[in-house]
Amino acid sequence: QVQLVESGGGLVQPGGSLRLSCAASGSIFSVNAMGWYRQAPGKQREYLATITTGGSSNYADAVKGRFTISRDNAKNTVYLQMDSLKPEDTAVYYCNFNLRRRSYTGPSDYWGQGTQVTVSS
Repeated sequence: QVQLVESGGGLVQPGGSLRLSCAASGSIFSVNAMGWYRQAPGKQREYLATITTGGSSNYADAVKGRFTISRDNAKNTVYLQMDSLKPEDTAVYYCNFNLRRRSYTGPSDYWGQGTQVTVSS
């Protein structure tokens, strides 16, 4: 079994910062890409950023230059540093791991439970 636990969400004023974390635990052979998504009320889940095992990152235009994704491979943890937050960043944020549970199995996607981020004055 694999479990992804997110933390770091909360209420922040416009222009403020938050740092999200997501740690994976359980039966894991290897982790490929890690990523972050979000879903606002009434909207579809939106891609934000991904980072490869080697540290290469990619961002959606909506967050490029404001959000930074990073990872700690030894801890199977991914982070999302969010700066210059705007009210439209309000959403539930989800982490995503593409990982293999065994050496002989293919990769699968796993999701965190979600953490609420609210940007409001």
